[in-house]
Parts: sequence; C-alpha cells; structure tokens
Amino acid sequence: MSWQGIEGHDDLVEQFRTRLKLGRFASTFLFVGPEGVGKRTFALKLAQSLLCHVHDPAELDPCGQCENCVQLLAGTHPDLLQVAKPADKSEIPVALFIGSKERRMQEGLLHDIWMKPTLGGRRIAIIDDADQLNDEGANSLLKTLEEPPPAAVMILIGTSLERQLPTIRSRSQIVRFKPLDTSVVARLLVEQQLLDDPAAAERLAAHSDGSLSRAMELSDAPLWDFRRTLLTKLADPHCDAYALAKQFLTFVDEAGKEAPARRARARIVLSFAVEFYRAVARELVGGPTTNDAEVHELVSRACRTWNGGVDRAVDCTERTLEALGHLDRYANQATLIEGWLDDLAALAQV
Repeated sequence: MSWQGIEGHDDLVEQFRTRLKLGRFASTFLFVGPEGVGKRTFALKLAQSLLCHVHDPAELDPCGQCENCVQLLAGTHPDLLQVAKPADKSEIPVALFIGSKERRMQEGLLHDIWMKPTLGGRRIAIIDDADQLNDEGANSLLKTLEEPPPAAVMILIGTSLERQLPTIRSRSQIVRFKPLDTSVVARLLVEQQLLDDPAAAERLAAHSDGSLSRAMELSDAPLWDFRRTLLTKLADPHCDAYALAKQFLTFVDEAGKEAPARRARARIVLSFAVEFYRAVARELVGGPTTNDAEVHELVSRACRTWNGGVDRAVDCTERTLEALGHLDRYANQATLIEGWLDDLAALAQV
C-alpha cells in the first residue's frame, strides 16, 4: 500500500516516523535521487503531515480537512516556503534567498524562515532544483543550516550528492530516493491518464530508468526514429561526424523555440548514446547487453568492426557522460554536439 498515494518510498516513510517518535528529527534534509520519482511530492506531503492540526505529526497521516491541510494543499499556507529555479534561468537566483539588492535580508527565504510560525508549530522551507544552486546561493544558506531557527525544517531536493557543495552535504541529513519499479511506472502512466495504451506504457517504462517524468519525455514519438538513425551511425566506425552533428542539431531544433524543450530532447538523445556504448562494452566482455532488440542488433553490428576493445567503449561512454554534464551546465549546444561527435570519431580511428 503506497503512502498517501506516493509510490515506491514506504521504507522512507517508516524512517521518518521512527525519527519523529524518537525525537531525532533533523532540521535540514537533502533529498537525492532520480528526477520524476516523487521527491517533491514526498516533501510536500511530509510538510502537510508536520503542519496538520488534527493528527500526531509522528504518524505521518495528515487529516486533509483542517485549516493547515487545506491551505497547504491549495499552496497558500503561510508557514510553507518554497524556492525553485525559474524556468527562464539556469540557476536559482540568490535574491530568492537573501532578497533584492535594495532589500538584502529584509525579504527572501532566509529572512522568512526566521519569522514566527503563523498557523502551525513550524516553518518549513522546500528548496527544489538544488542541483542548480550556484556557489553564492549555496553559501548564503550555510549560516542558517548551521544555526537553524528552533521551529524550522528545510528540505533541499536534488538528483545526486555529487552536484551539491560539500558544505551543504555535511550540514544535511541525506535521504536517498530509489528509482521506481518498471511495473510501477507503467501502471502510473495509465492510471494518471498520461497514456491510454498499456503496451506503450510498458515500453516507455522499460527505458525510463524508474522515472515517471523520463517516461513521459520518451513518449515523444520522433525520438525513437532518431534513436535508430543515431545508433546506426555510431555503430559505423567510418561515420561522418560533421553530417551526424548537423542531423542531431536539426532534430533538437525541431523540439520547438523554447530552450528547455530543446535541451531536454538533446539530453535524451545523448542518454541513448550512453546506453549504446555501455551495451557495447558489455558485449565485448561477454556480458548481457540489453533486452531491447533494436539496440542489441546495432550493438552486435558495432562489435563486428569495433576498434580498440572494451577500453575504447568505456572511453566513448565517459565522453558521452561528459557531454551530458556540459549540457546540464547550459553549454552551447552546437559546439557541444560537434565536439562530442568529433571526439567519438577520433576514438573510433585510434
């Protein structure tokens, strides 16, 4: 039975219940795990449980009817503070934490978190997109993390520990969220009416890495046609890197005028390449490759002419992961893709 309709994290619920009952509830938590597995939803439901007037917070069973629950569900609770990266920004602006230049520390989350709770017994801050904290923003949090207000709880949400500053990690209790089971992703796609075809839901779930949001990104039908184009050419040691880069960039541009949509499409295509090179490496050492028949076919084709052994496949994987990292840091996409494919071509010829 899922907790409050949130799938896959019941073990974490029991950990939080135990902490609350023992009086060992931390003031700062860092939620890490894949995108699209429910971290933000979990944080909001935890906040509701802590603020509920009717039920004991340690039960983590908010009533849903009291004033606190109603306002939190409506997104209007004065004791719940939320910060996230604006859609048009690459980082969380430091002003969201410490206020504008004209009103430093007179507004912003780090001012508001010190205010006396209005309705509940706590002030709860949820900082989404913590991966996009810049050094200035992260450093502005340190004093509050070291000496938090007595009635405050702060929850930072990111994807991995490696993307957080050591000073943030050391001051937070780490909560690790696992990918969802493939069967759960497939069921949620249908139950939430995101897809009406169970077979299509199962296919997308199998490639989702346990993430509902990734499964939805993969529902973009042209991705699958381009995946075959890309992997067919990566399997060819004599592939024309310049021509493929041009095709790649054209395909990315077809995602639309909005930069986030183009970046999301580029990220998925690069992840297809990571999957391909990892499968090549496994094939070269005699391990299992993939259950995907199309990828298996192209991996077998690549291995018949592969130059350099498993080390070369690992090098290609690492170079592609590096490109993904640069994409997440908002590098110029044309330069990034052209450089990545040039390097792959060079590795194929060594």
